[in-house]
Amino acid sequence: MAISAGASFLGLVSHMPSGPGVIADELIAEIVQHVNGRAETVLLSSALTAEAIINHHKKVKTSCIQLVDDLTQGNHQDIKTVLPDVKIIQVIHVTDYNSIVHALEMAKTADYLLLDSGNPDAEIKILGGTGKTHNWNLSLAIVQKSPIPVFLAGGLNVENAKTAIEKVGPFGLDLCSGVRKDEKLNTEKLNKFFREVTN
Repeated sequence: MAISAGASFLGLVSHMPSGPGVIADELIAEIVQHVNGRAETVLLSSALTAEAIINHHKKVKTSCIQLVDDLTQGNHQDIKTVLPDVKIIQVIHVTDYNSIVHALEMAKTADYLLLDSGNPDAEIKILGGTGKTHNWNLSLAIVQKSPIPVFLAGGLNVENAKTAIEKVGPFGLDLCSGVRKDEKLNTEKLNKFFREVTN
């Protein structure tokens, strides 16, 4: 459904402390086989060590891994050494000026940045899927300074997507809540979104 609408990256959400769209690893692996290279497949993992990320990826074999939090042990290079063909998308939760500094540090070793709304310091971590926008001026600063492509996420939908593109100029947009209805991807919302951003 997403590929037919125009998506070039598919986010496949594994276990998360919060947020919508979580599916089992077995289903992620099945989707990856079905997609068969027609789009990039992205494992969204909340694992916090390079070793755990690597072991998780071996079960699903996506083309990309999205780290929704900072690693507490190991680093991007440790993952790339074992999985050299897999692209790393590092999520930056945009909250204040420090997010810019952090993003540019992560950009030294990641393949993509993804700027999202969230609060990794909350008692129950909020690691995306919030349906809320953040300060796009901070995101713009990151896009302008980053040496690698930057996705924009956080509260995007058909109503604000075009404005987000105009104001921030990201490499791509990442949506979850904005194209869902009754907790499932919605064809009408997907198609309406792609019509809006491609016209």
